Amino acid sequence: MPPEPGKGAQNGLHGSRARLADVARAAGVSKAAASKVLNSDPDFSARPETRLRIMEAAQALGYRPHVAARALATSHARTVALLVPKLTNMTYVTIARGAFERARERDYVSVMSEDYDEYSAMAAFRDLVDVGRVDGLIVASARPDHTLIGALSESRIPHVFLNRAVAGSGRNVVMDVAKSSRLAVRHFAELGHRYVAHVAGPRGIAPSDERARAFLEYAPEFGLEVCQVEHVEFSEAGGAAGAAAILEAGRATAIYASSLAQAIGAMHGAREAGRRIPEDVSIIGNDDFPIAAYLSPPLTTVAMPLRELGRFGADAIIDQLEGKHPVDLVIPTEPTLAVRSSTAPPS
Repeated sequence: MPPEPGKGAQNGLHGSRARLADVARAAGVSKAAASKVLNSDPDFSARPETRLRIMEAAQALGYRPHVAARALATSHARTVALLVPKLTNMTYVTIARGAFERARERDYVSVMSEDYDEYSAMAAFRDLVDVGRVDGLIVASARPDHTLIGALSESRIPHVFLNRAVAGSGRNVVMDVAKSSRLAVRHFAELGHRYVAHVAGPRGIAPSDERARAFLEYAPEFGLEVCQVEHVEFSEAGGAAGAAAILEAGRATAIYASSLAQAIGAMHGAREAGRRIPEDVSIIGNDDFPIAAYLSPPLTTVAMPLRELGRFGADAIIDQLEGKHPVDLVIPTEPTLAVRSSTAPPS
């Protein structure tokens, strides 16, 4: 049974502070379950009575996150910042959710800032780092020639590079992007396609470059011929333009796009070119979000472990803050293929 209301007062600032473990113990659940309920994790399934029991236990104990008290005690903000290319990109929203969840579990706060150009990135760096608002940075936006790279190398601020490796930094947290291309190529081959093409992202962005490299490498392994690789922006307009260029050549019967937005654009581009999906051209998108299942036809996608990437990124920066040395890490969670109606054998 949860403690009686009011008993938690002694756990306030004038006594011992209630911990997440105390809430879990009082509610008769695991610490992880208590954390997910108290953090309103939308993907966590629990019975209504279990949620109520956890909330009542937290209220009765006077539980609240430790962030503010620890910040005062240690002169640290206990806050990490995630720097992303675009706040409108669902890929980074999903990564940010994972980072937020893991940071909260470790009694840190995570904030997010947008790097829409180099000026904004450096402004965010000054605003967040120079005045001590954050203890560390998770950088998911830096191209190899970005001025932020130099600023970070000269700064003592702990940081990690997430989803975009910086050669020689020794602090990269990435996914096995090559396996996403392999899944797409294998699926096309199993359906009987022979001529394939790839709508890639802009050159110089590490995950896009690696995905394109792997597509070119694995296609011959499965007996496929790569007709074209089109480098375009990660947008619907970019995908439409890339697909139009590929289909104008007339050979490819299957297209793998490097992002969901590009795949949506490629579907539009195919229709504009008078092609039926999947009868005339099969299309696979990268990253699996709910909208993919509601397109017409529903889109086959490679589901990347984005949320897990955010969690590993948060662990990597917090480990640094707690005294561990930075390391390069390829997260162990592998991509999976969600097969829907946008792919079929060539007619």
